[in-house]
Amino acid sequence: MTVTIYGIGCKSTKKTRQWMIKNKIPFVERNIKEEPLTVLELQDILRMTLEGTDDIMAKKSAPYKSMNLDFDELSLLELLEIVHQHPRLLKSPLIVEGKKLQVGYNEEEIRQFLPRKMRKFQWLQLQWRTSDEM
Repeated sequence: MTVTIYGIGCKSTKKTRQWMIKNKIPFVERNIKEEPLTVLELQDILRMTLEGTDDIMAKKSAPYKSMNLDFDELSLLELLEIVHQHPRLLKSPLIVEGKKLQVGYNEEEIRQFLPRKMRKFQWLQLQWRTSDEM
């Protein structure tokens, strides 16, 4: 399965791209400033979150602060329409594969996108190195 990286071209998106290349993980990248997520795509991503919109909204971003909206008062559809129109309201990158979602670049969490065999192999290598150091 191919990983999809939704980003705005920020440093974290670039790190994610480099990590995927280094680990030979097939991926497609989509600049959401140029091609915003649709409301349906946003709904699909929300289904994978634990905390709903809180997980994916960039509340510290300039667009979020400048809108002077009470986002909690909006219906979900209204909120998703606004996010579609203003993609910088999203954290970046959003990394998706099947039912897996990672928000932002995190060196430990991104390993979930490695194939299981590769994760096991790396874990065994780590165990082997650790036992040699003792």
